[in-house]
Amino acid sequence: MCGIVGYIGSKDAKEVLLRGLEKLEYRGYDSAGIAIVNKDGVHVFKEKGRIAALRNVVDTAVSGTAGIGHTRWATHGVPSRVNAHPHQSETERFTLVHNGVIENYEKLKREYLADIELTSDTDTEIIVQLVERFAREEKDVEAAISKTLSLLKGSYATAILDKQDSSKVYVGKNKSPLLIGVGDGVNVIASDAMAMLQVTNQFLEIMDEELVIVTRDNVTVKTLEGTVVERDPFTAELDESDIEKGTYPHFMLKEIDEQPFVMRNIIQKYQNEDGSVRLEEDIRQAMTSSDRIYIIAAGTSYHAGLVGKQLIEKLTNCPVEVHIASEFLYNMPVLSKNPLFVFISQSGETADLRGVLVEVKKLGYKTLTVTNVPGSTLSREADFTLHTYAGPEIAVASTKAYTAQMAVFTLLAVDTAKAKGIELDFDPLQELGIVASVMETLCDQKESFEQIARDFLSVTRNCFFIGRATDYYVCLEGSLKLKEISYIQAEGFAGGELKHGTIALIEDGTPVVALATQDHVNLSIRGNVKEVVARGAAPCIISMEGMEEKDDTFVIPTVHKLLTPLVSVIPMQLIAYYAALHRDCDVDKPRNLAKSVTVE
Repeated sequence: MCGIVGYIGSKDAKEVLLRGLEKLEYRGYDSAGIAIVNKDGVHVFKEKGRIAALRNVVDTAVSGTAGIGHTRWATHGVPSRVNAHPHQSETERFTLVHNGVIENYEKLKREYLADIELTSDTDTEIIVQLVERFAREEKDVEAAISKTLSLLKGSYATAILDKQDSSKVYVGKNKSPLLIGVGDGVNVIASDAMAMLQVTNQFLEIMDEELVIVTRDNVTVKTLEGTVVERDPFTAELDESDIEKGTYPHFMLKEIDEQPFVMRNIIQKYQNEDGSVRLEEDIRQAMTSSDRIYIIAAGTSYHAGLVGKQLIEKLTNCPVEVHIASEFLYNMPVLSKNPLFVFISQSGETADLRGVLVEVKKLGYKTLTVTNVPGSTLSREADFTLHTYAGPEIAVASTKAYTAQMAVFTLLAVDTAKAKGIELDFDPLQELGIVASVMETLCDQKESFEQIARDFLSVTRNCFFIGRATDYYVCLEGSLKLKEISYIQAEGFAGGELKHGTIALIEDGTPVVALATQDHVNLSIRGNVKEVVARGAAPCIISMEGMEEKDDTFVIPTVHKLLTPLVSVIPMQLIAYYAALHRDCDVDKPRNLAKSVTVE
């Protein structure tokens, strides 16, 4: 879950690398570093903390036209300057940055590097030390790197400098994302295209177990066995303005406000001229021919999958299971005879999901990825892809990507139902248009949600969210939003479950957020609220218009009953935002987290 950048061209590399790392800070911000190579050697600067801290230690007098950089989310070794990347080999000939986890690093250390005293606690340092050892033996840098990479078990994206040849940057990957940006007299390296839009919008995909030799004028892609691979670049359809905050104080607030636009964008992208839903026929056939859908996801995307399950089952009568990717990978259940696997990932790079994808493809099952990044690993490797068209999401806490995933699941379920001959009593695109309008209404009432955060969450150490039916799934997401950015201990429960043990934690003043948007369980959830109030809880009831009561804290304008999660989550997002803001938390970059989870 780290970010990598690299540059080789005619300009000074320092500022290009630092600006690129600033765009990648969402991928990790425990520490950061850059290395510049010039005629005097390799100059390494690194520091614990954010890119701003790194800028303070970079020597502005040092210049060079080639370099690599890294922003870290710690896996092996605590966040520190010593454990920060880049790492160097014993004689400092080779300098390396790395994203991923080397599972067999202890074994490699014992077998090849027992006589070398390592300077860090990372698995990464093993790679650069092996490269130097094999370079002495092989007398060939490319062969040494290929041999090293072939020994690694696990995931890696890496860029390597050789002090003896400043004209090249060596790049390799396996399971972790990495791209080569190509330009005129300049080439760049990035974990995410948006990091190097300042240089180019033309990028080359790197596949697993490939070695790339990058110079200022050429990019040569090879397999680890030495076979040259030809591949055309693609255009990254991003605008630098999409990844700037503009007038907003935080990306999270900007992205919450973008949700109505995202809904309308999805409508436009998935609508035929006659007003019907437009999906690929192959996806439609995969859905209609499957006897069971397995949704695989993690975190916020898992919560979107739970809502997707409700939509698909209610509209198509096809059974759906939702599984946490990291559990499914090592504890696979008995599968149906003809399943379809649906993978949900904002980034399309989630390592746990890719592990499952690889395994189910070995079994010969069809796979579909729902993602915000169409050229991502999960998108490339699945049989089919549905794009959520949410635009870049920078804040670590997902907002617009989550609602976009649910909107796409709505259209997938509707299209499948119609293909099966099931009559629907609503126009999904029209209803999503109503959702977009209600989202705008909610986003315009920020003062109300800021006041709720002040009233209920200003001094509390914990908070509970309760709901029934689909509201329960939204409560899971609401509690996740609150805990990940405000650090308040928050948990989401099915309304009837709280009294099966957890109600023992209710004290005088404990905030309990109750969601009441489902008519058939409205009385039940209100009964649960009375139970916690009787134990001293401070209730915050968020209800849907038409089933509100006089003491409710906030009332959401009505939308179609199947689409309530798309709008009921907006108050949850904004309440979490203001709770974090009032506690002086870093809203966009909460501690210990990263946006793109590229390690298992």
